[in-house]
Formats: sequence, structure tokens, C-alpha cells
Amino acid sequence: VYYTQNGNLFSYDKKAKTHKKVIVSSGRVSNVHRSNNPKLIFFQQNNNIFQLNLTDFSMIQLTNFKQGKDSEKKEKENFLSNQQKELFQFVNDQEALKEWNKSKSESDEKAFPKEFFYDKVSMEQITPSPNGKFVTFRQSDYPTSNPTKVEQFITADGYTKNTNARAKVSTANFSKHKLGIYSVEKDSVVFVSFSNLTGISEFPEYYKEYDDLKDKEKAEKAIVMQAPIFNEDGSLAVLEIRSQDNKDRWIVQLDLNLATITELDHQHDEAWIDGPGIPGYAFSRGTLGFLKDNQTIYFQSEASGFSHLYMMNLKTKQKTQLTKGKWEVRNVKLSNDGKSFYITTNTTHPGNREFYKLDITSQKMTPILTKEGAHEVEISPDEKTLLIRYSSKNKPWELYVADNKPNTTLQQITFSTTKTFDNYPWKSPEVITFKAKDGTDVFARIYEPKSENKDKAAIIFVHGAGYLQNAHNFWSSYHREYMFHNLLTDLGYTVLDIDYRGSDGYGRNIRTGIYRHMGGLDLEDHLDGKQFLVSQKGIDSSRVGIYGGSYGGFITLMALLTQPGKFKAGAALRSVTDWAHYNHGYTGNILNFPETDPKAYQKSSPIYFADKLQDKLLMMHGMVDNNVQFQDVVRLSQRFIELGKKDWDLAVYPVESHGFKETYSWVDEYTRILNLFNETLLKD
Repeated sequence: VYYTQNGNLFSYDKKAKTHKKVIVSSGRVSNVHRSNNPKLIFFQQNNNIFQLNLTDFSMIQLTNFKQGKDSEKKEKENFLSNQQKELFQFVNDQEALKEWNKSKSESDEKAFPKEFFYDKVSMEQITPSPNGKFVTFRQSDYPTSNPTKVEQFITADGYTKNTNARAKVSTANFSKHKLGIYSVEKDSVVFVSFSNLTGISEFPEYYKEYDDLKDKEKAEKAIVMQAPIFNEDGSLAVLEIRSQDNKDRWIVQLDLNLATITELDHQHDEAWIDGPGIPGYAFSRGTLGFLKDNQTIYFQSEASGFSHLYMMNLKTKQKTQLTKGKWEVRNVKLSNDGKSFYITTNTTHPGNREFYKLDITSQKMTPILTKEGAHEVEISPDEKTLLIRYSSKNKPWELYVADNKPNTTLQQITFSTTKTFDNYPWKSPEVITFKAKDGTDVFARIYEPKSENKDKAAIIFVHGAGYLQNAHNFWSSYHREYMFHNLLTDLGYTVLDIDYRGSDGYGRNIRTGIYRHMGGLDLEDHLDGKQFLVSQKGIDSSRVGIYGGSYGGFITLMALLTQPGKFKAGAALRSVTDWAHYNHGYTGNILNFPETDPKAYQKSSPIYFADKLQDKLLMMHGMVDNNVQFQDVVRLSQRFIELGKKDWDLAVYPVESHGFKETYSWVDEYTRILNLFNETLLKD
């Protein structure tokens, strides 16, 4: 096995169990690739690809990429250099010798590859084909971004410290990319054209709402391409391309000899492309690979409304959908023999993660792990044994082993919880559904107190991240909140934790339900959740609170500011208050861009509704938050002050970023939330 560590190349002998240094140098080694010849490997060093022979350890540099301009290598002629040539035969003899050596070198079959200069761009994803005949690369020209600043007030030397953070969402963040192909045999570089991709010059539908955009002259979208995926012998290559507005994804076949592409699959979404196996960011790679026949590819697509697995034969261009249904394929791994896939799905329930073996020919799914909860699986190299990370709603993640066979039995091998933790009767919240006003089934977790302890007060928790699932049957990433909800039910509260519109696990329509209006259907789902509590669980409509962090804090603000009187109190943690000040990748997908779709930003940002505050609001924010930055809560606070609003409080945490780290910060935060609800929701 060959691997890199700290920028150096090492080998590991499996039988002898020994490690050896192969290349140790100041030039970092990276990007190790196997050749289709078992005696050769490729690696990258100083933005160039090298071929290493594992038999005699001879090394050949395949590319000669250099930063700078081609013109810079040529000596500039001036008066003095011309004068020297006129006066001295020696200078002319030396020049003639240099030209002779250059000519001889270029005619030599073993000549070093000629220089290919790249100027002020990044050379990325430098990838050799398995046969070593070609090297592909991406040239990227990134704009000079305007970073945000994060000020640290608690420092070792007593002086404040200013650090750069992410840029804000803007069309100015679009970058330019080119895909190049270097031919080792021809010692030449050719760039690939993408001008014929379906829809590459089509504007999104929302442009029609703006006079300055609807008649805009058509132009090619900004795109970004991933490194090619090759079949085993290097004869075929495919790659994924995304538009930077993330409304289009193309899979194309790349002809390395002709430097041309053939479009294989195009997925367009007027909202944005995303889903399991289809990441929601243009610079991310999705599921894409070759079967063992070396001519059939497999990939995931959300074309049916749910992310499913497809394959396509590159000779016949026949596409086959391998999985179907109102559920999602969450993870994919091809078996050693290439006849099956191991797939993780949520087939039986959106809140489960099951593990199946899918036969490619018959499309039969054989269940291996289907117990309620979540299974994260690693398969042993011989495919006989499974290593599983498993959890249920009230049992944290542990490691298990099992035989790789249908309906196998788990054997637990780690025991991570303490006796104190185990002795508490942690609740297993029921995962329920209720109907939204538009008829959509909304999934939620409900924590109910014992009947003798039940109060008519309730609290709705809003998970963060937007595209995340929390009403599921496994251990929550919100483990602190899970414990807090147990405490609340011990005190008599009923707690509802909703997977609102925009959440993960439920397919395309739920995922994109917040397009161009955050605080729209996602907030309506929480209002409908409150109505469910009132009508089905006997909760007093005037005694319901709401809280959450990040996106959950945003929804809390939108609830109090756009639906005043609906919630008695709200606690908003590390909240976005104005989406024009959030990051580019996440926000641009959902609300487009402030320069092109200002309507979406205005109706989605709490700061525009600050005048409607009438209910009790508690805001909490880390001062060194480099994600949702402290400026967000400062700007909203100033709006409240200028509007004369009084019924709000702000707690700041000087040493905390977006995810709190210090125990005392968590304790302080949840004490304040508990006090807020006890003071406003419980009867004397």
C-alpha cells in the first residue's frame, strides 16, 4: 500500500506489517493514484504529476506545469544586449550553442516535457488517467473576495484580535473554471468546451419578476467541473459539472483524445440541486463510478423526486433506474465482484437508516440491517464482516460487528455511556405526523410528561441547519437539547421537535419547500404543530413557547416578528437576522442572490419585521461566531432600540463561536432558556 503522510510518500507491506519511506522531501507529495499497470503509481508534487516504477523505483515527470507567463521566460532585448551581440563574437557563439542544445533537446525522444505556463490561476484536481497517457486539470480563477471580520475580545495579551472570516452571499463570488487535458504522447494541452450543455445559457424563472433581468442578453452560466472518473483501463472517462447558481447538474463523457464531451444526463431544478449522493454545493462531488464491465456508469439523481440510484451503458446510452419509491438512497458502495451494490436507505421509515444488498441484474434488495434506528456501515475487505455504528432514539452511538448476511445479528463491542447516564430513564420520544394546512404530512418528535405531572404548557424546538433531519429514530446530533427536553418533560412541559419544510430525509418537494421564502412554509409547519398540540394534546394555546439555534433561532425570530401573539415567548440562539449577511454557498441556493432576487431576501429576513415585536424574546449569541456572525444580532438589537422595543433581552458569550465549546456557556445558555419559559409559560 502506498500512502502520504505529512506531505511524504510511504509504503506499507501488509504481510510484514512494515512501513518504509519512499519519498521524503520539501516538495509535498499528494494525490497518489494507482495505474492500470500494477508496477506503476502516480503522485502529485509541486503541481506536477510523476510516474513511479515500483520495480526499479525509477521516476518520470509527466507534466511540466509552471506558474507565470510564457513571455517571462524569454529574455527582454535592450540596447546593452544588442550592443554585446554587435561587438563580441563570444556572445554570439554562446547564443548559438544554447540554441543548438535546445534544438537537440526538443528532437530527443526522451526530452523533458515542455513547459506549460499558467498565470494567476489555481491549478487544481490534477489527475492522471490510469494508463498514464493523459493528465487532466482544472484551472480556477477566483475573485478577490471581501472577507468579513471577527473581533476577539478575550485574548491572552489583553489586546483585541481581528481575524478574517467568510465572504457574504453575492454574485461577485462566482469564479471561472477551465478543464484542460495534457497529452503525454503529444506533449500538448487542450481545453474542453462546455458551450453545448443543455440549458447552460438559460436564465432561471425568477428573472421574469425583475424588469432589469427579464430581457437580459443570454450568456453562459458560471460552471464548475469535477475531476474525471475513469474506468479501470483508462479508456473511458466521465465527469460531473455544476452550474454555480446550482440549478443544473450535468454528467458527461469525456473523450480525452479529441477533448470533447458527450452529455449523458442533465438534471435541472428551478430551486436548487441537492439530495443524498447529489451534494447541494457546486464544488462538491456526488455519487459517480464505473461498474466492473468498464462501460457502465452508476450515479444518483433526484429526477423522480427522491434520490435514487441509476446506471447507464456508455455504448448504448441506455439509462436504468435501479431503485424506486418514496424513499431515498443515502449511501452506495459497489461490491467486490461488481454484481451488487450495498446501499443505505430510509425505505421503511424516513427516520431510519437501513442496510441492503441490491442485486444489479434482478434489482432485488436483500435486507441485512433493518432494525429501527440508524446503521452506519463499513464492510471488511473480504466482505464477510460488517462494522456498524448504530443508535436508537434514546441510546447513543456504539460500535457493533456482524456477519454480512441477511437479517444479521449485531454484537456490541463498545460501551461508551457512564453509569450515571444509564441510570436516568431517558425517554424514547414518539415520532408522529400531523397535517400541515396544505395537506403535507409533517414528521415530528414529541416528548410527553407523565399524565400526573402534565402541565398545559408546551415548547416547540426548531432544529438548525435547515437541511437536516431530527425527527428520526436514532440518536440526535442535538444531544444537549435531547437531554434538555427530558428535563422539560420532568417539569410537566410537552415538547414538539418538528422536521419542517426544508428538512432532510423526505425528498425533493420537502427539501425545496423554502425556496425564495425562508420563514414561509417552514414557519407555517410550526404554527400547524402548535395547533396539533392544542387540538390533540390538550395544550393551552396561550402557553406555548418556541426556541432554537442557528436556523432554529432564525425561525424563532420569524415566528415572533411575523406572527406576533402566536407564541408567548421565544429564545433565539446564534440566529441569522438578515440573509444578505450570511454565507454564499448555503444562502445562494435557497434565496438566489441579493443583487438578482432582493424580494426573496426582504421577505425572508427578520430584521425587516422588527417593528412587530410584542412577545417576550431572549436572544443569545457568541461574540466570535465566524458562521452566523455577531454582527447579525447587533444589527437587530439596534433596530429594536431605534423602534423603542422593550420586551427583549440579549445575552452575549465573549469566547464562543457558532457551536459553543465551554461547559459553563452551555449551562448559562440553557439556564436562561429554562428561566424564560418557567416565567412566561408556567402558571403560578
